[in-house]
Amino acid sequence: MLKTHQPAPLFSSRNQHNQLVSLSDYTGKKNVVLYFYPKDDTPGCTIEANQFTRLAEEFAKLDTVVIGVSKDSCESHIDFINKFGLKLDLLADTNGELCNSYGVWQEREKNGVKSMAILRSTFIINKEGKLVDVAYGVAPDGHAQEVLDKIKTL
Repeated sequence: MLKTHQPAPLFSSRNQHNQLVSLSDYTGKKNVVLYFYPKDDTPGCTIEANQFTRLAEEFAKLDTVVIGVSKDSCESHIDFINKFGLKLDLLADTNGELCNSYGVWQEREKNGVKSMAILRSTFIINKEGKLVDVAYGVAPDGHAQEVLDKIKTL
């Protein structure tokens, strides 16, 4: 698992518009909130995405971009964004490379059945590309506000 003060793992992944988004696009310019969620258009993921959207202008005022990541396709992301009017980029980590590099692809047990899934997690990366906050296993409701409060202290 990743820890604060270490360099954030570099990434390049396609967003909902099939455009390549890389961490290096923001280095020296913006802080990055990289949040991982299990699946588009599911209850917890919808709550989290809507709350990040409601605070999008506040994040922008603090030179911060919010990027969501799941293993869903670009097409699924577009449907999710359009359905709820989301104002953030969603990366399609269909091969799981980004999830693996951030340590969020983990075994879980639900109703006695073990399977692999994305552990809802959030990483705050400063303009220098260092992890300033690492949170594994977060609850979706109220999380966006917690992250915004942490960004205000940078």
